[in-house]
Amino acid sequence: MESINMLQMIQQGWMATYPLIFMSIISLTVIAERLWAYRGLIGKTARLTRAVYTDVSRSDLAAAVERAEAERRTPAGRTFVDLLRQSAVATPELLDQMSAERRFEEVERLKGSLWILGTVAASAPFIGLFGTVVGIVKAFHNMSVLGSGGFAVVAGGISEALIATALGLIVAIVALIFYNYFQTRLDRIEAALTIGSARVLEALRVERAAEPAMERVVDGRHR
Repeated sequence: MESINMLQMIQQGWMATYPLIFMSIISLTVIAERLWAYRGLIGKTARLTRAVYTDVSRSDLAAAVERAEAERRTPAGRTFVDLLRQSAVATPELLDQMSAERRFEEVERLKGSLWILGTVAASAPFIGLFGTVVGIVKAFHNMSVLGSGGFAVVAGGISEALIATALGLIVAIVALIFYNYFQTRLDRIEAALTIGSARVLEALRVERAAEPAMERVVDGRHR
């Protein structure tokens, strides 16, 4: 029995297999890049939230800004820096609006090229199916040219054609698994950023409310 040469099958179905191989390379690149981009963001957001909250609670706004500025490469750092710098002049309502806008911007930035994984997951099976249909058509065409029938005549062509479907499914499954994983990870990062922003805004409100009380105490002492 003649062994199956996988490379030869891929070459035979080049109309579908070559695009699928290219899509698999792109998908793996996106997966590696997003894994690197999302690494440790939840923990960094939680730690920065606690530190900034403590600084603001101590009325040390300069230290809070400096701490957030040091983490400016993270979504939480960029969001907190803007909130802290505008806290002295902006109203609480404006700060809430600014917080929502900054979070939206950061989430959109974190999505990055995730759409590529979604596109690959949706289109790869159809590309593989297209290659299979073309291969089966070629197999039956060869049978008509030879003028003979039977399964043995078309078996080789069909086996070569089905490799496109198998490859399309593999590429789509991998892309879909990581697409769903990244979506879940992104939701958790967004939740951590939302909670962190709310805590920072809470600390800013408390600190702002404490300033008039402190001024009244100072004025009373002077009198």
